[in-house]
Amino acid sequence: MAEVLRFYQDRFPAVGQYVMIDATSVVIGDVRLADDVSVWPLVAIRGDVNYVSIGARSNIQDGSVLHVTHQSPSNPNGYPLIIGEDVTVGHKAILHGCKIGDRVLVGMGSILLDGATVEDDVMIGAGSLVPPGKRLESGWLYLGCPVKKARQLTPEEREGLKYSASNYVRWKNDYLYQGNQSQPVSSSS
Repeated sequence: MAEVLRFYQDRFPAVGQYVMIDATSVVIGDVRLADDVSVWPLVAIRGDVNYVSIGARSNIQDGSVLHVTHQSPSNPNGYPLIIGEDVTVGHKAILHGCKIGDRVLVGMGSILLDGATVEDDVMIGAGSLVPPGKRLESGWLYLGCPVKKARQLTPEEREGLKYSASNYVRWKNDYLYQGNQSQPVSSSS
């Protein structure tokens, strides 16, 4: 079986403590995973032509694809992929060169494109498309293709964002400590 953590040129993933990466996933190049991150089955995270940063307690669910945009004369910094803390990324999401704040839920099958910015405390409905350069304002539910503001989040929904991330930390720990095929990893292993 191929290695889960892979070099790209001289870049290798940096992994915090208590991180779980499923054995069927791959993390390549300049990828920075903070403590308690979970990467579920069949995820591809490719930090080859720019970097990917995933904050503490965030989870990337099954079948998701995370990538970046290279630097060029028209875009000197390119677009790294930056994901904040306590973020839940639903199954089969595609995140490409965007920035996601803290306590965000990215619904299943959603696509977030280059230069998009998602502020803190946002819910993105399943199957939504966030176009390049779009900014999603804190405290709102967004739906559609392309996304539009649907309504403000309730206090219970805001609490639910933290609850979702906490649940995934617990489930990740179950997998790690019950001898599942997912093993804790570190950059040195």
